[in-house]
Amino acid sequence: MYNILVCDDDRDIRRALRIYLTGAGYKVLEAANGLEALEIVGREEIHLVLLDIMMPELDGVSALTLLREKSSVPVILLTAKSEDEDKIMGLELGADDYVTKPFNAQEVLARVKAILRRYMNSASLSDDSSVLVVGGIELDDENKAVSVDGERINITPKEYDILKFFMENPGKVFSSREIYRRVWNDKPMGAEGTVAVHIRHLREKVEIDPATPRYLKLVWGKGYKLEG
Repeated sequence: MYNILVCDDDRDIRRALRIYLTGAGYKVLEAANGLEALEIVGREEIHLVLLDIMMPELDGVSALTLLREKSSVPVILLTAKSEDEDKIMGLELGADDYVTKPFNAQEVLARVKAILRRYMNSASLSDDSSVLVVGGIELDDENKAVSVDGERINITPKEYDILKFFMENPGKVFSSREIYRRVWNDKPMGAEGTVAVHIRHLREKVEIDPATPRYLKLVWGKGYKLEG
């Protein structure tokens, strides 16, 4: 059973999500603000966090910043339509996805299942085929580890998925919409901004000079590609 932390200052939203998620077979823990969420993550095994942005005491963006200092647990932001800037900031800080309020229960469940399927239920490979190498980047899928020029780097689960996708398809150009469809397993609504944020953040970790990338390159008018 997977443990999901629902963090929202609205009791009714927490209750609704608890009903949806427990009905789907998940164990749900609740927090009313970012401080409570961090405390729970520190003492419980959490497999995914649903994190509201606007909360008292410690908001979702600040909580995510602190969370990413010690954990790569997948995070789905719960946002309002008026919180676009905070949404982008959250993605830059390492959130994996977002759901806009008022949300549809089936959409939330679909996104939760998709992320857990990718991060928690993927089959581990036991031979050398689990290691991908492109240039100085090495991705060990068995141990979920990434190194650049021999130095281990820390990336978020979503950044890992994007990098793995490119490393499985070196030299091929993919549009933002195609990347979103293949990596997020979802319809590419608003894909351009979301993909651009994640790739920019990934470049900061794998490139010596993100402004002049060696690996993750933009092909104007067409999309992105990974070069060795």
